[in-house]
Amino acid sequence: MANKLQSIALRGALLAAYPWTVAPLIVSAPMRVMSGPDLAVAVSRAGGLGFIGPGAKPEDTAADLETARKLLAAFEPFTATQASVLPIGIGFQVWNGNLDVAASTVAQYKPAAVWLFAPRNGQADIDNWTKRLRGVSPSSKIWLQIGTLKEALDAVRSATPPDVLVVQGAEAGGHGRAKDAIGFITLLPEIADATKDSGIPLIAAGGIADGRGVVAALGAGAAGVAMGTRFLACNEARIKKGYQDEVVRATDGGANTVRTHLYNHLRGTFGWPEQWSPRTIINRSWLEQQAGMPFEEIKKHHDEAVSKGDAVWGPDGWTATYASASIGLIRSVEAAGTIVENVRKEASEIVQMLHVLFR
Repeated sequence: MANKLQSIALRGALLAAYPWTVAPLIVSAPMRVMSGPDLAVAVSRAGGLGFIGPGAKPEDTAADLETARKLLAAFEPFTATQASVLPIGIGFQVWNGNLDVAASTVAQYKPAAVWLFAPRNGQADIDNWTKRLRGVSPSSKIWLQIGTLKEALDAVRSATPPDVLVVQGAEAGGHGRAKDAIGFITLLPEIADATKDSGIPLIAAGGIADGRGVVAALGAGAAGVAMGTRFLACNEARIKKGYQDEVVRATDGGANTVRTHLYNHLRGTFGWPEQWSPRTIINRSWLEQQAGMPFEEIKKHHDEAVSKGDAVWGPDGWTATYASASIGLIRSVEAAGTIVENVRKEASEIVQMLHVLFR
């Protein structure tokens, strides 16, 4: 009972930290490039917390935040909130991020939350970023994405613990733990038990795409949920139509997605720390690699396909379609605010049904 009461208290504290939000807290994850200001603002306006993802260049984040500030200026209750913080979050990949640029951007715009992920040198890198960012904007809460119990404990026991832990399960799209990942339904309760005295709320991530996933996460001890892939299929995502169409078309994530660095390398991205790799929808590049085609030949097909527009995605495509194992639950493209409201409504209906069932 004590753990349950503590979990409820943490959820309340998290909502209080972001006074425009509504329970259950729905967060849009900071997907690189694809989570832009339009998406982040739409999610926050719907009572969630929207994050802008890293841009193609470190300097892009400042431009995105400036756009977001202009979008938010016309809306209540955000005009008052912006006096202290910008009511959205931003995300940084630590392994290849530029801390000087990040600190300057955070100091100027003071986002409500800063999501850190993927340090090359573990908690030491996170500590360095946390100290610097808190120094320039004490009102910006630090969120840290982790995928193992050890990462969680390292963070909680550090000299600069985060304000929020994002617990990412193996189901997640994009980059996640390469070899030691497990589903959040197992990982999150263990972390909740191990960190119960820290006072740090947990956000569940990985394969959550509807109200059913929200209820499961809350039951496992989460104070809220983060969704990434579900927001790829929204009107405000910065995403090509072919990519978005493939997210909606694909099903059976267990059979039709895989974690591999192949698509990173085809796109010319190298250097990711070995403990993380991305989940992507399988297409021709992966199948041809498994059949023995040399990388150089796959790369040639990939580069030729890129010039053909939306045809580069899909079962016969050659480029990356990063997405979670929840692809079979995503069947339509909707406005981001509508997604937040519908997911929240479905979760509420499930809780009410369970209350009747168990009383």
